[in-house]
Amino acid sequence: MAGIVDANKVLECCQAISKFTEEPGRTTRTFLSPPMTQVHDLLRAWMRRLGMSSWIDPAGNLRGIYSALDADSPRLLIGSHLDTVPSAGPYDGVLGVVLAIALVEGLDGRRLPFALEVLGFSDEEGVRFGAPFLGSKALIGSLSHELLEKKDAAGISVAQAIKNFGLDPRAMDAAALRGEILGYLEFHIEQGPVLEHLHLPLGIVDGIGGQTRINAIFRGSANHAGTTPMNLRRDALAGAAAWILEVERIGRSVPGLVATVGNLRALPGASNVIAGEAHASLDVRHIDDAHRQQSVKRILAAGQRIACDRHLEFSAETVSERAAVRCDSGLLAELEKAVGSAGFPVHHMSSGAGHDAMILAEKYPVAMLFLRSPGGISHHPDESVLCEDVQAALESGQRFLDQLAALHG
Repeated sequence: MAGIVDANKVLECCQAISKFTEEPGRTTRTFLSPPMTQVHDLLRAWMRRLGMSSWIDPAGNLRGIYSALDADSPRLLIGSHLDTVPSAGPYDGVLGVVLAIALVEGLDGRRLPFALEVLGFSDEEGVRFGAPFLGSKALIGSLSHELLEKKDAAGISVAQAIKNFGLDPRAMDAAALRGEILGYLEFHIEQGPVLEHLHLPLGIVDGIGGQTRINAIFRGSANHAGTTPMNLRRDALAGAAAWILEVERIGRSVPGLVATVGNLRALPGASNVIAGEAHASLDVRHIDDAHRQQSVKRILAAGQRIACDRHLEFSAETVSERAAVRCDSGLLAELEKAVGSAGFPVHHMSSGAGHDAMILAEKYPVAMLFLRSPGGISHHPDESVLCEDVQAALESGQRFLDQLAALHG
């Protein structure tokens, strides 16, 4: 299609942005850290060349408007996040922002019956303050006073970090979206192996899975490893180990469920001492909230049963719970049509990872398009994306815009 940007330009831009980092030799860019200014400068310069207006809102989000034929027209939002995890790859989040600007360039000056607003969120990962989605929450007006007062490891609050970046946290209301919004589209690497396994370039995301996070504790009795007979032990770590296998079994028994114990800590933690306590994390996700909640009940019941059999105590505290999000059926229909008409296989899937789309979905229609992740690798320097898949996303995105223009013209 005429006007579509070469995918290599997108990849080169992402690679250039990956060099803007807090830590030499690896890509780490947290909420409003100094290198975020370099990212903003690079992308705003590109926006200016395309005739877009741009600004940084009070939450540190990069915003850019490509105006419509009519100043009173609604807006379509397209974007993702610009922050990273420590030692990140070059594409998580950033690719979605760069693709959004590339789609504007592909219009080659043509105006649509709606404006395009490009969004580069300041925080999705939650690395610096332990609270994700600070950027997208500001857009829907849910960046609370409590969140603004959260502090990082250096004792700096979110509000102070905003001030240090040259912004005013007292003006946070100005970050909230206003006016008529058609919806939000987010391009993102899959961060998993499914599309590669199916030999597919793109995946249409039907929804984002709900998530339950729990901290569990097994309590037994610490004692000498050399003098306590096996039949007289109350080994908390052995109990946790049995439970972890049960978590895996239950996770495999429910289609679409993922259940993970990603952190395990034994106390007192000496090689010659039977563990008196074992602390374990639990992460359970599913696109169907009822399946997720029922599975969590089964997992916790298994913990109680194992503890009872081993003369241990078991307790569990829910740290967070997030409901599943369904993408908008109307936007999905247009995205499906766009991918198919561009000549690519149409594959529907769900996302196990959280994304800014799930925050905006609280108020607006959302849709997501995944790009294949070679090796299923993400949150790692080896994260990559195929040039031909980026081209597929650009072609599908351009057709998506054309279809919406026909609907709203």
